[in-house]
Amino acid sequence: MNFKSQLDEVEVFSKVAQAAKNLRLETYVVGGFVRDLVLGRPCKDIDFTCVGSGIKLAEEVAKQFDYHVPLSVFKNFGTAMLKVEEYELEFVGARKESYRLESRKPIVEDGTLQEDLERRDFTINAMAISLNEENFGDLIDPFRGLADIKKKIIRTPLDASITFSDDPLRMLRAVRFASQLDFDIEPDTFFALADNASRLEIISSERIIVELNKIILVKKPSYGFKLLFAGKLLQEFFPEMVALQGVDSVDDKSHKDNFYHTLQVLDNVCQVSNDLYLRWAAILHDIAKPATKRFNTKVGWTFHGHEDKGARMVPEIFRRLKLPMDERMKYVQKLVRLHLRPIALIKDEVTDSALRRLLFDAGDAIDDLMKLCRADVTSKNNKKVKRYLENFDKVDEKLLEVEEKDQMRNFQPPISGEEVMQVFNLEPSKIVGEIKEEIKEAILEGRIHNNPIEARELMIKIAKKKGLTPVNNP
Repeated sequence: MNFKSQLDEVEVFSKVAQAAKNLRLETYVVGGFVRDLVLGRPCKDIDFTCVGSGIKLAEEVAKQFDYHVPLSVFKNFGTAMLKVEEYELEFVGARKESYRLESRKPIVEDGTLQEDLERRDFTINAMAISLNEENFGDLIDPFRGLADIKKKIIRTPLDASITFSDDPLRMLRAVRFASQLDFDIEPDTFFALADNASRLEIISSERIIVELNKIILVKKPSYGFKLLFAGKLLQEFFPEMVALQGVDSVDDKSHKDNFYHTLQVLDNVCQVSNDLYLRWAAILHDIAKPATKRFNTKVGWTFHGHEDKGARMVPEIFRRLKLPMDERMKYVQKLVRLHLRPIALIKDEVTDSALRRLLFDAGDAIDDLMKLCRADVTSKNNKKVKRYLENFDKVDEKLLEVEEKDQMRNFQPPISGEEVMQVFNLEPSKIVGEIKEEIKEAILEGRIHNNPIEARELMIKIAKKKGLTPVNNP
C-alpha cells in the first residue's frame, strides 16, 4: 500500500523528506499518525523516526522552514520537537529497548527500523511510511497492523505477556484503544492482561488516571470498564467500583447488580453530556451501596444512606486516584449526595420549601443533577422507564416555577454578616451566624420573600428576641 498522494497534500512531509535526503538519513513516519491515516481519522501529532540522529534531522527540517518554526531539543532523550502550523512534529532516532523488572523505563540503544517497530505497544501502532526517495509513501508493516485494523483487533507485536510485564501501562492503553476505536482485544493479548495485572503496582496513579479518564471520555465507556474488570485491572486501582459487582439473594429476594447498573448510568450520561466530572458523578453515585447494603425481611435489600456515605467517600477516592482536589471534586461530591433528592419531589403535595431547598443545595449544578437522575433510571421495563422520566419532567416544571419566583439558584443571603454586625454594633460572633441562619431558613420555608427589605425587617425581629437593639439604621 502506498500513501504518496496523501503525504503530498501536506507540505511537512516534503520538507522532512528533503531534510532526510540532505543528511542521507533513512526516515519514516511512524506510530499514531500512520494508524489514524489508515483509519481516516484526523491527527495533528506526527512522529518521525530515522536511522541516525533525530535531533540532527529536526534541525535540518527547521532549516527547510527558514528557522521560522520553534525547535525544542531534549538531548537526554535524543528527541526534538517542531511546531509547524497546526502540526506537532517529533523526531527521534530508531531505537531498541530492554527493561528491568522493577521499572517501566527502558534501557535504550540505537537500533534499526525493525527493532524500533517491534518495541511498540500494538501492531496498529507498529507501522511506518517511508519518506525515502526510492519508496516514498510505501507502508512498512512487519506485524500485520493493517490487517488488524481491518479485523478491528488490538494485538501486541511480540509476546503479549512480555510486552505488558515490561511496561504495564500498555495494558491500560490496550483497553483505551479498544474503547476509543471499538476494537476487540485479541484473545492471547487479553489473557495476558489478567496474568500481568499485578504489575500495575509499578505504575504511578498519575499515569493510570490519564488512561482511565480517556476511557471515561469515549462514546460508550462501559465497554472499557468491562474490559478492565474482566482483565483483572480494575481490581488493582479501583476496588470500590469492583465491590459493586455481584447479586445477593435471600428468601428469593435479590438486588440489582450495581456494577452493571452503574455502567448503564454512565452510558446514559454520556448520551447527554461530554463533561468528564458529570461522568465521574455517574461512576460514583452508588459507590457506597456495598457498605450500606442490608437485608430487611419485609422489604428486601436496602441501601439506606448510601448517598451520604458515598459523598463522604468521594474525597478519598479522588485523592488516591490523583483526581483534582478542587471545585471539581466538590461538584462530584454534591451530585452524589443529592442524586436521590429529586425523585422525592414528584408527589403532587410536595411543598415549595422542598423545591427551594433543592435549588439552594444544588446551585448551578441543578441541571447536571437532573441529567444524572434521568440517567439513573435503568430498567428492562420500558413502561417503568417512561413513567419515571415523565415524573422527572414534572420535577423540572416545579423547579422552574420556583426558580422564576424565588431566584434560589446560587442563593446569596440578602443580609450579610457585615451588615448584621454594623446594625447592632457586634463583633464577629456566634449570634451573627444565628441571625443569618434564621433569615435563610425563613426564605427557604417561604415565610418571607428573597429580598433585602423583608429580610431586614425579619432581622430586627430576630435580634429583639435575642435582646439586641439597632444602633445604626438598617
